[in-house]
Amino acid sequence: MKLLSSVLLLLLVVPTTTCKSSSTLEDACRSFAAGHPSIGYDYCIKTFQAADKASAAAADLRGLAAIAARIAGAKANATAARVAALRAMERDARRRDRLAVCAEVYSDAVNQLAQAAEDLAGGEGEGGAGDAVTTQLSATMDAAGTCEDAFGEADDTSPLAAEDAEFKKLATIALAVAASLMTPPPPSSTPIEAKD
Repeated sequence: MKLLSSVLLLLLVVPTTTCKSSSTLEDACRSFAAGHPSIGYDYCIKTFQAADKASAAAADLRGLAAIAARIAGAKANATAARVAALRAMERDARRRDRLAVCAEVYSDAVNQLAQAAEDLAGGEGEGGAGDAVTTQLSATMDAAGTCEDAFGEADDTSPLAAEDAEFKKLATIALAVAASLMTPPPPSSTPIEAKD
């Protein structure tokens, strides 16, 4: 009888402890969604899982931030390639100039995201180094807006609106996850006992 009680108690305790644990990815996406409800938790999770299978098993936020920077970098690179293809086919010189603006900002974004991913993977991302990484990631977010502005100021329809919107979401995730490295953990709810 005592053995049966012990087994039942174990069965009741184990599921609750395993259900309470969540991955770094889930925690990061919950935190991200709280600050960015228009993008949301599901989009965050799907982005990481679709682009990088290792993200589900990321051991810490730094690794996840490096993965997020690489995901955004891949999108910036794909957008830069699309811009190059559009420029090669464009006959209107003014429209080619607008595409040149997009080419420049996405080229910069590719470089900044690659550097940020390298810095994060190398263990940087806190203190002064963290400021540098978040500054790099913050600067990449301007790429989409600058590209759209180049067309908007000329009252021209952007052929890159979908790419710009998607890149902005991915860059937002990368910045938010990296910025969370710099956020101090909440104070412990356990009182610290004074030593005599």
